[in-house]
Amino acid sequence: MSGDDDRREATRLAHLGRDPAGHAGAVSIPPYRASTILFQTLAELEARDPDYTGVRYGRLGTPSSHAFETAMAELEGGHRAVACGSGLSAVTTALLAFLKAGDHLLMTDSAYGPTREFCDGELARFGVQTTYYDPLIGAGIASLIRPETRVVFLESPGSVTFEVQDVPAIAAAAKARGCTVMIDNTWAAGVYLKPLSLGVDISIQAATKYVGGHADANLGVAVCTAEAWRPVKDTAVRLGVAAGSEDLFLGLRGLRTLTVRLERHQATALRLAEWLARQPETLRVLHPAFPDCPGHALWKRDFTGASGLFAVELRPQPRAALAAMLDGLALFGMGYSWGGFESLILPQNPGRIRTAVPWRDRGTLLRLHAGLEDADDLIADLDRGFHRLRRAAS
Repeated sequence: MSGDDDRREATRLAHLGRDPAGHAGAVSIPPYRASTILFQTLAELEARDPDYTGVRYGRLGTPSSHAFETAMAELEGGHRAVACGSGLSAVTTALLAFLKAGDHLLMTDSAYGPTREFCDGELARFGVQTTYYDPLIGAGIASLIRPETRVVFLESPGSVTFEVQDVPAIAAAAKARGCTVMIDNTWAAGVYLKPLSLGVDISIQAATKYVGGHADANLGVAVCTAEAWRPVKDTAVRLGVAAGSEDLFLGLRGLRTLTVRLERHQATALRLAEWLARQPETLRVLHPAFPDCPGHALWKRDFTGASGLFAVELRPQPRAALAAMLDGLALFGMGYSWGGFESLILPQNPGRIRTAVPWRDRGTLLRLHAGLEDADDLIADLDRGFHRLRRAAS
Protein backbone atom coordinates (compact mmCIF):
# COMPACT_ATOMS: atom_id res chain seq x y z
CA MET A 1 0.00 0.00 0.00
CA SER A 2 1.28 3.49 -0.82
CA GLY A 3 1.14 6.35 1.62
CA ASP A 4 0.84 4.11 4.69
CA ASP A 5 2.72 6.58 6.87
CA ASP A 6 0.05 9.22 6.25
CA ARG A 7 -2.84 7.01 7.27
CA ARG A 8 -4.34 7.05 10.72
CA GLU A 9 -4.16 4.02 12.96
CA ALA A 10 -7.76 2.87 12.50
CA THR A 11 -7.24 2.84 8.73
CA ARG A 12 -3.94 1.01 8.95
CA LEU A 13 -5.38 -1.64 11.27
CA ALA A 14 -8.08 -2.40 8.74
CA HIS A 15 -5.40 -3.31 6.19
CA LEU A 16 -2.30 -4.54 8.05
CA GLY A 17 -1.25 -8.10 7.29
CA ARG A 18 -3.64 -8.49 4.36
CA ASP A 19 -2.75 -9.77 0.89
CA PRO A 20 -5.93 -10.49 -1.11
CA ALA A 21 -4.00 -10.87 -4.37
CA GLY A 22 -1.89 -13.61 -2.84
CA HIS A 23 -4.91 -15.56 -1.57
CA ALA A 24 -7.29 -15.78 -4.51
CA GLY A 25 -8.80 -12.41 -3.66
CA ALA A 26 -9.88 -13.38 -0.15
CA VAL A 27 -10.32 -10.27 2.02
CA SER A 28 -8.81 -12.08 5.02
CA ILE A 29 -5.91 -14.51 4.95
CA PRO A 30 -7.33 -17.97 5.70
CA PRO A 31 -5.83 -19.96 8.58
CA TYR A 32 -2.99 -22.13 7.30
CA ARG A 33 -3.23 -25.49 9.07
CA ALA A 34 0.16 -26.79 8.05
CA SER A 35 2.86 -28.74 9.83
CA THR A 36 4.60 -30.32 6.82
CA ILE A 37 5.87 -28.16 3.97
CA LEU A 38 6.90 -29.85 0.72
CA PHE A 39 9.72 -28.74 -1.57
CA GLN A 40 9.70 -29.26 -5.31
CA THR A 41 13.46 -29.65 -5.79
CA LEU A 42 16.52 -30.66 -3.83
CA ALA A 43 17.89 -27.15 -4.28
CA GLU A 44 14.82 -25.67 -2.60
CA LEU A 45 15.10 -28.15 0.24
CA GLU A 46 18.77 -27.33 0.83
CA ALA A 47 18.38 -23.55 0.53
CA ARG A 48 18.99 -21.66 3.76
CA ASP A 49 16.45 -19.21 5.15
CA PRO A 50 18.28 -17.55 8.06
CA ASP A 51 15.64 -14.87 8.53
CA TYR A 52 12.62 -17.21 8.66
CA THR A 53 11.00 -15.32 5.80
CA GLY A 54 9.83 -18.38 3.88
CA VAL A 55 7.64 -21.32 4.79
CA ARG A 56 9.89 -24.29 5.50
CA TYR A 57 8.23 -26.04 8.44
CA GLY A 58 4.89 -25.26 10.03
CA ARG A 59 6.26 -24.52 13.49
CA LEU A 60 8.78 -22.01 12.12
CA GLY A 61 6.11 -19.94 10.42
CA THR A 62 3.25 -19.99 7.94
CA PRO A 63 1.49 -17.29 5.93
CA SER A 64 -0.82 -16.94 8.94
CA SER A 65 1.97 -16.23 11.42
CA HIS A 66 3.90 -14.06 8.98
CA ALA A 67 0.84 -11.90 8.37
CA PHE A 68 0.06 -11.52 12.08
CA GLU A 69 3.68 -10.75 12.98
CA THR A 70 3.95 -8.20 10.17
CA ALA A 71 0.77 -6.48 11.32
CA MET A 72 1.82 -6.36 14.97
CA ALA A 73 5.29 -5.06 14.12
CA GLU A 74 3.77 -2.26 12.07
CA LEU A 75 1.23 -1.46 14.78
CA GLU A 76 3.91 -1.02 17.44
CA GLY A 77 6.62 0.43 15.23
CA GLY A 78 8.94 -2.56 15.55
CA HIS A 79 11.36 -4.28 13.20
CA ARG A 80 9.70 -7.71 13.37
CA ALA A 81 7.55 -9.68 15.78
CA VAL A 82 7.42 -13.22 17.14
CA ALA A 83 4.02 -14.87 17.60
CA CYS A 84 3.57 -17.22 20.56
CA GLY A 85 0.81 -19.43 21.90
CA SER A 86 -0.03 -17.08 24.81
CA GLY A 87 1.01 -13.84 26.43
CA LEU A 88 2.92 -15.73 29.10
CA SER A 89 4.74 -17.69 26.40
CA ALA A 90 5.80 -14.40 24.82
CA VAL A 91 7.07 -13.15 28.19
CA THR A 92 9.01 -16.30 29.03
CA THR A 93 10.48 -16.67 25.54
CA ALA A 94 11.73 -13.08 25.56
CA LEU A 95 13.26 -13.46 29.02
CA LEU A 96 14.99 -16.72 28.14
CA ALA A 97 16.41 -15.14 24.99
CA PHE A 98 18.50 -12.73 27.05
CA LEU A 99 19.13 -14.44 30.40
CA LYS A 100 21.51 -17.23 31.43
CA ALA A 101 22.82 -18.69 34.68
CA GLY A 102 24.49 -16.02 36.80
CA ASP A 103 22.54 -13.14 35.27
CA HIS A 104 20.38 -10.65 37.14
CA LEU A 105 16.87 -9.47 36.20
CA LEU A 106 15.08 -6.35 37.39
CA MET A 107 11.33 -7.00 37.38
CA THR A 108 8.62 -4.50 38.28
CA ASP A 109 6.86 -5.31 41.53
CA SER A 110 3.53 -4.79 39.74
CA ALA A 111 4.13 -7.60 37.24
CA TYR A 112 1.47 -10.05 36.07
CA GLY A 113 1.30 -12.90 38.58
CA PRO A 114 2.40 -15.73 36.24
CA THR A 115 5.36 -13.62 35.07
CA ARG A 116 6.42 -13.35 38.68
CA GLU A 117 5.95 -17.09 39.21
CA PHE A 118 8.23 -17.81 36.24
CA CYS A 119 10.92 -15.57 37.73
CA ASP A 120 10.68 -17.15 41.17
CA GLY A 121 10.40 -20.67 39.76
CA GLU A 122 12.09 -21.55 36.50
CA LEU A 123 14.50 -18.60 36.29
CA ALA A 124 15.63 -19.10 39.88
CA ARG A 125 16.10 -22.81 39.23
CA PHE A 126 18.23 -21.97 36.19
CA GLY A 127 20.47 -19.66 38.23
CA VAL A 128 18.99 -16.28 37.32
CA GLN A 129 18.41 -13.89 40.21
CA THR A 130 15.41 -11.55 40.14
CA THR A 131 15.09 -8.29 42.06
CA TYR A 132 11.64 -6.70 42.19
CA TYR A 133 11.63 -2.92 42.07
CA ASP A 134 9.20 -0.12 42.88
CA PRO A 135 7.16 0.51 39.71
CA LEU A 136 7.42 4.26 40.35
CA ILE A 137 11.22 4.28 40.69
CA GLY A 138 11.81 6.05 37.37
CA ALA A 139 15.42 6.96 36.66
CA GLY A 140 16.28 5.68 40.14
CA ILE A 141 16.39 2.21 38.58
CA ALA A 142 20.05 2.99 37.87
CA SER A 143 20.90 2.38 41.53
CA LEU A 144 19.65 -1.23 41.25
CA ILE A 145 21.55 -2.16 38.09
CA ARG A 146 24.48 -4.49 38.73
CA PRO A 147 27.30 -5.56 36.42
CA GLU A 148 25.43 -8.84 35.89
CA THR A 149 22.02 -7.19 35.23
CA ARG A 150 20.94 -8.14 31.73
CA VAL A 151 17.21 -7.31 31.54
CA VAL A 152 14.92 -4.64 32.96
CA PHE A 153 11.23 -5.57 32.67
CA LEU A 154 8.31 -3.15 32.93
CA GLU A 155 4.53 -3.47 32.97
CA SER A 156 2.75 -0.15 32.59
CA PRO A 157 0.26 0.21 34.03
CA GLY A 158 0.32 -2.79 36.35
CA SER A 159 -2.65 -4.98 35.53
CA VAL A 160 -3.81 -5.19 39.16
CA THR A 161 -2.55 -2.06 40.92
CA PHE A 162 -2.27 0.27 37.88
CA GLU A 163 0.91 2.19 38.64
CA VAL A 164 2.09 3.95 35.48
CA GLN A 165 5.84 3.70 34.99
CA ASP A 166 8.26 6.30 33.63
CA VAL A 167 9.12 4.22 30.59
CA PRO A 168 11.62 6.57 28.89
CA ALA A 169 13.51 7.28 32.12
CA ILE A 170 13.79 3.61 33.04
CA ALA A 171 14.71 2.64 29.48
CA ALA A 172 17.41 5.31 29.26
CA ALA A 173 19.00 4.28 32.56
CA ALA A 174 18.91 0.60 31.60
CA LYS A 175 20.28 1.09 28.10
CA ALA A 176 23.11 3.23 29.44
CA ARG A 177 24.27 0.12 31.33
CA GLY A 178 23.81 -2.26 28.42
CA CYS A 179 20.55 -3.87 29.60
CA THR A 180 17.77 -5.11 27.34
CA VAL A 181 14.45 -3.42 28.15
CA MET A 182 11.14 -5.29 27.89
CA ILE A 183 7.59 -4.23 28.68
CA ASP A 184 4.22 -5.92 29.02
CA ASN A 185 2.11 -3.59 26.87
CA THR A 186 -1.14 -5.56 26.99
CA TRP A 187 -3.20 -2.87 28.77
CA ALA A 188 -2.59 -0.33 26.01
CA ALA A 189 -2.97 -2.99 23.27
CA GLY A 190 -0.18 -1.48 21.20
CA VAL A 191 -2.52 1.42 20.40
CA TYR A 192 -2.42 3.75 23.39
CA LEU A 193 1.31 3.36 24.14
CA LYS A 194 4.23 2.91 21.72
CA PRO A 195 7.04 1.67 23.97
CA LEU A 196 9.63 1.11 21.24
CA SER A 197 9.55 4.84 20.49
CA LEU A 198 10.39 5.43 24.18
CA GLY A 199 13.53 3.29 24.22
CA VAL A 200 12.12 -0.19 24.88
CA ASP A 201 13.61 -3.14 22.97
CA ILE A 202 10.73 -5.63 23.20
CA SER A 203 7.03 -4.84 23.60
CA ILE A 204 5.03 -7.88 24.67
CA GLN A 205 1.30 -8.42 24.52
CA ALA A 206 -1.11 -11.09 25.55
CA ALA A 207 -2.95 -10.83 22.26
CA THR A 208 -5.47 -13.12 23.93
CA LYS A 209 -6.85 -9.91 25.40
CA TYR A 210 -7.65 -6.81 23.33
CA VAL A 211 -6.11 -7.88 20.03
CA GLY A 212 -8.24 -11.04 19.93
CA GLY A 213 -11.02 -9.18 21.66
CA HIS A 214 -13.61 -11.95 21.80
CA ALA A 215 -12.39 -14.25 24.59
CA ASP A 216 -11.89 -17.10 22.13
CA ALA A 217 -8.16 -17.08 21.29
CA ASN A 218 -4.91 -17.82 23.11
CA LEU A 219 -2.18 -15.75 21.54
CA GLY A 220 0.91 -13.78 22.46
CA VAL A 221 3.37 -11.60 20.60
CA ALA A 222 6.74 -9.98 21.17
CA VAL A 223 7.42 -6.96 18.94
CA CYS A 224 11.16 -6.35 18.73
CA THR A 225 13.76 -3.89 17.55
CA ALA A 226 16.14 -5.06 14.82
CA GLU A 227 18.75 -6.01 17.44
CA ALA A 228 16.34 -7.89 19.71
CA TRP A 229 14.35 -9.83 17.13
CA ARG A 230 16.80 -12.59 16.24
CA PRO A 231 17.54 -13.72 19.83
CA VAL A 232 13.80 -13.91 20.53
CA LYS A 233 12.98 -15.71 17.30
CA ASP A 234 15.85 -18.19 17.64
CA THR A 235 14.84 -18.93 21.23
CA ALA A 236 11.23 -19.45 20.18
CA VAL A 237 12.36 -21.92 17.52
CA ARG A 238 14.56 -23.85 19.95
CA LEU A 239 11.81 -23.97 22.58
CA GLY A 240 9.21 -25.10 20.09
CA VAL A 241 7.10 -22.00 20.67
CA ALA A 242 4.38 -21.48 18.07
CA ALA A 243 0.92 -20.00 17.78
CA GLY A 244 -2.02 -22.01 16.46
CA SER A 245 -3.42 -21.25 13.02
CA GLU A 246 -6.95 -20.56 14.26
CA ASP A 247 -5.70 -18.22 16.99
CA LEU A 248 -3.55 -16.32 14.48
CA PHE A 249 -6.59 -15.96 12.25
CA LEU A 250 -8.64 -14.63 15.17
CA GLY A 251 -5.85 -12.23 16.12
CA LEU A 252 -5.76 -10.80 12.62
CA ARG A 253 -9.53 -10.55 12.60
CA GLY A 254 -9.48 -8.73 15.93
CA LEU A 255 -7.05 -6.12 14.64
CA ARG A 256 -9.66 -4.88 12.18
CA THR A 257 -11.92 -3.59 14.95
CA LEU A 258 -9.32 -2.93 17.64
CA THR A 259 -9.51 0.86 17.74
CA VAL A 260 -13.30 0.87 17.60
CA ARG A 261 -13.55 -1.57 20.49
CA LEU A 262 -10.92 0.23 22.56
CA GLU A 263 -12.81 3.50 22.25
CA ARG A 264 -15.92 1.80 23.65
CA HIS A 265 -13.97 0.01 26.40
CA GLN A 266 -12.38 3.31 27.39
CA ALA A 267 -15.60 5.30 27.48
CA THR A 268 -17.49 2.67 29.45
CA ALA A 269 -14.67 2.14 31.94
CA LEU A 270 -14.51 5.86 32.66
CA ARG A 271 -18.27 5.95 33.22
CA LEU A 272 -18.05 3.01 35.63
CA ALA A 273 -15.02 4.43 37.43
CA GLU A 274 -16.70 7.79 37.94
CA TRP A 275 -19.85 6.11 39.25
CA LEU A 276 -17.89 3.87 41.60
CA ALA A 277 -15.95 6.86 42.94
CA ARG A 278 -19.25 8.30 44.22
CA GLN A 279 -20.29 5.23 46.21
CA PRO A 280 -19.96 5.54 49.99
CA GLU A 281 -18.11 2.21 50.21
CA THR A 282 -15.35 3.37 47.85
CA LEU A 283 -11.99 4.36 49.28
CA ARG A 284 -10.31 5.02 45.93
CA VAL A 285 -10.45 4.20 42.25
CA LEU A 286 -7.26 2.98 40.57
CA HIS A 287 -7.57 4.18 37.00
CA PRO A 288 -4.61 5.84 35.20
CA ALA A 289 -6.89 8.61 33.91
CA PHE A 290 -7.75 9.61 37.50
CA PRO A 291 -5.44 12.32 38.95
CA ASP A 292 -4.84 10.41 42.19
CA CYS A 293 -3.77 7.19 40.45
CA PRO A 294 -0.01 6.58 40.89
CA GLY A 295 1.77 7.82 37.77
CA HIS A 296 -1.21 9.74 36.37
CA ALA A 297 1.04 12.53 35.04
CA LEU A 298 3.12 9.93 33.20
CA TRP A 299 -0.03 8.47 31.69
CA LYS A 300 -1.00 11.91 30.39
CA ARG A 301 2.48 12.37 28.93
CA ASP A 302 3.06 8.98 27.28
CA PHE A 303 -0.36 7.45 26.57
CA THR A 304 -2.99 8.49 24.08
CA GLY A 305 -5.90 6.76 25.82
CA ALA A 306 -7.02 4.20 28.37
CA SER A 307 -8.42 0.71 27.96
CA GLY A 308 -11.23 -0.93 29.91
CA LEU A 309 -9.31 -2.37 32.87
CA PHE A 310 -9.16 -0.64 36.26
CA ALA A 311 -9.71 -1.32 39.96
CA VAL A 312 -11.68 0.03 42.88
CA GLU A 313 -10.79 -0.30 46.54
CA LEU A 314 -13.78 -0.59 48.84
CA ARG A 315 -13.88 -0.16 52.57
CA PRO A 316 -13.24 -3.50 54.29
CA GLN A 317 -16.21 -5.78 53.62
CA PRO A 318 -17.25 -9.05 55.29
CA ARG A 319 -16.80 -11.98 52.93
CA ALA A 320 -20.52 -12.77 53.10
CA ALA A 321 -21.38 -9.23 51.99
CA LEU A 322 -18.86 -9.37 49.13
CA ALA A 323 -20.26 -12.74 48.04
CA ALA A 324 -23.79 -11.33 48.10
CA MET A 325 -22.67 -8.54 45.81
CA LEU A 326 -20.64 -10.58 43.35
CA ASP A 327 -22.67 -13.79 43.20
CA GLY A 328 -25.77 -11.95 42.07
CA LEU A 329 -24.23 -9.88 39.27
CA ALA A 330 -25.91 -10.57 35.94
CA LEU A 331 -23.57 -8.79 33.51
CA PHE A 332 -20.19 -9.03 35.23
CA GLY A 333 -18.59 -12.45 35.16
CA MET A 334 -15.87 -13.57 37.54
CA GLY A 335 -12.90 -14.83 35.55
CA TYR A 336 -9.13 -14.50 35.29
CA SER A 337 -8.91 -12.59 32.05
CA TRP A 338 -9.90 -9.32 30.39
CA GLY A 339 -9.85 -7.57 27.04
CA GLY A 340 -12.84 -9.36 25.54
CA PHE A 341 -16.33 -8.14 24.78
CA GLU A 342 -17.58 -9.28 28.19
CA SER A 343 -17.44 -7.33 31.45
CA LEU A 344 -15.58 -8.96 34.34
CA ILE A 345 -15.05 -8.38 38.03
CA LEU A 346 -12.52 -10.09 40.28
CA PRO A 347 -11.37 -9.68 43.90
CA GLN A 348 -7.61 -9.11 44.13
CA ASN A 349 -5.07 -9.31 46.94
CA PRO A 350 -1.72 -7.92 45.71
CA GLY A 351 -0.43 -7.83 49.28
CA ARG A 352 0.27 -11.56 49.04
CA ILE A 353 2.98 -11.13 46.43
CA ARG A 354 4.33 -7.58 46.56
CA THR A 355 7.84 -7.37 48.03
CA ALA A 356 9.64 -4.23 46.84
CA VAL A 357 6.77 -1.98 47.85
CA PRO A 358 4.43 -3.71 50.31
CA TRP A 359 0.82 -3.24 49.27
CA ARG A 360 -0.81 -1.26 52.05
CA ASP A 361 -4.36 -2.21 51.30
CA ARG A 362 -6.95 -0.56 53.45
CA GLY A 363 -9.93 -2.43 52.16
CA THR A 364 -11.30 -4.80 49.54
CA LEU A 365 -9.79 -4.49 46.05
CA LEU A 366 -11.93 -5.33 43.02
CA ARG A 367 -10.58 -5.32 39.47
CA LEU A 368 -13.11 -4.57 36.74
CA HIS A 369 -13.02 -4.92 32.99
CA ALA A 370 -15.58 -2.84 31.13
CA GLY A 371 -16.87 -4.85 28.20
CA LEU A 372 -18.96 -3.75 25.24
CA GLU A 373 -22.33 -3.80 26.99
CA ASP A 374 -24.29 -0.59 27.48
CA ALA A 375 -22.72 1.46 30.28
CA ASP A 376 -26.08 2.24 31.89
CA ASP A 377 -26.93 -1.45 32.10
CA LEU A 378 -23.56 -2.19 33.70
CA ILE A 379 -24.04 0.58 36.25
CA ALA A 380 -27.50 -0.74 37.08
CA ASP A 381 -26.04 -4.21 37.62
CA LEU A 382 -23.39 -2.81 39.97
CA ASP A 383 -25.96 -0.69 41.76
CA ARG A 384 -28.06 -3.76 42.53
CA GLY A 385 -24.88 -5.47 43.70
CA PHE A 386 -24.12 -2.66 46.13
CA HIS A 387 -27.64 -2.85 47.51
CA ARG A 388 -27.11 -6.57 48.18
CA LEU A 389 -23.74 -5.82 49.80
CA ARG A 390 -25.26 -3.22 52.11
CA ARG A 391 -28.08 -5.51 53.17
CA ALA A 392 -25.69 -8.36 53.90
CA ALA A 393 -23.29 -6.12 55.80
CA SER A 394 -25.94 -4.48 57.99
